[in-house]
Amino acid sequence: MDEEQKNTTQDPPKEEIRPVKKAGKMTRGIHDVIGGDVLSKSAVLDNLPFLVFLAILALLYIGNTYYSEKTFKEIEKTKNELKELRYRSITAKARMLDVGKQTEIAKKVEQLGIKGTTTPPFKIFYSKALLKKTTDTLHKNP
Repeated sequence: MDEEQKNTTQDPPKEEIRPVKKAGKMTRGIHDVIGGDVLSKSAVLDNLPFLVFLAILALLYIGNTYYSEKTFKEIEKTKNELKELRYRSITAKARMLDVGKQTEIAKKVEQLGIKGTTTPPFKIFYSKALLKKTTDTLHKNP
């Protein structure tokens, strides 16, 4: 019996031994970020050109945003100016139509002392022979 007791007291229950899994690239990267290894001097120096490239891209992005906002404001200003000029053009055209009417012209001319004709216009008929005769008489009697 002593042997049985020794065997049971000396041998603890055996656990299975599993192989340790290697950390994948993703988990290693997460551990580097959480552990602060990303900010180590060697990692920063190795990635310095890339960090400078990212900084330049960020500056270009910010500059492009400001430029597009400025351009948008200029476009809106030009649209408003175009609207105002269109309204002025329509107003000027309407005034010109009013001023160009025959009755308006007659009123302005009467103020100068000139009166409009009361007889309607008529056609003058002529023939080539009559025209030749008239021009000959004008050239002979100067």
